[in-house]
Amino acid sequence: MSIQHPQINLSRRSLFKFGAGAIGTGVLTAGISSNLLAPQKALAEDDITPDKALQELLDGNQRFVKTKRKNPHQTHSRLVEVAKGQNPFASILSCADSRVPSEIIFDQGLGDLFVCRVAGNIATREEIGSLEFGSLILGSKVIMVVGHERCGAVSAAIKGGEVPGQIGSLIEAIKPSVESSKDQSGDKVENACKANILAQIKKLKSSPVLSKLIDEEKLKIAGAYYDLDTGKISMVD
Repeated sequence: MSIQHPQINLSRRSLFKFGAGAIGTGVLTAGISSNLLAPQKALAEDDITPDKALQELLDGNQRFVKTKRKNPHQTHSRLVEVAKGQNPFASILSCADSRVPSEIIFDQGLGDLFVCRVAGNIATREEIGSLEFGSLILGSKVIMVVGHERCGAVSAAIKGGEVPGQIGSLIEAIKPSVESSKDQSGDKVENACKANILAQIKKLKSSPVLSKLIDEEKLKIAGAYYDLDTGKISMVD
């Protein structure tokens, strides 16, 4: 699937207007000015809708599960094409777990996905800023929050206790979901993981930038749970 989007050029002056700092993929949105809250038509409209973008992710996962991957957009010509600019059709907020690589489990390639990975798939300020940039500036049509089976960060939040370094900040972010799901029947880790997915979606939707795009039907935010044993993605809502 080839998705073409208009390229967007940002001057150094315009970057300062919305308080951006450099990050690995380009620019991290720290604060977005009013002129970017009303983007040009080219930023918001192209040949794919949020629903179609979501379906493309689900179709790719089906190919992965059925071992019928197409491995799209992984050629040298694609590498050269996206070196000039990126316009991913979807963004992923996923756990940093090495067993959940987004481009593989969704059968996508270079330039298709704008991926933020952090243990416990939590929406920190930095992650939210990155996803705002991916949606508002790069034109991503869907954000999928992906949690997974037997998540170590969620398990640690359930277990509790002291942990070294900054690991505790991750656990603290997940604890409310552990608390909200504690009385549910079934697997405690799975229940807390799914509650955490929904909690992070709620945080993302509280972003004025993302909520405006949702209201204008230019963006959809969805949750998904990844089964480590089968490779299957299941929607969480």
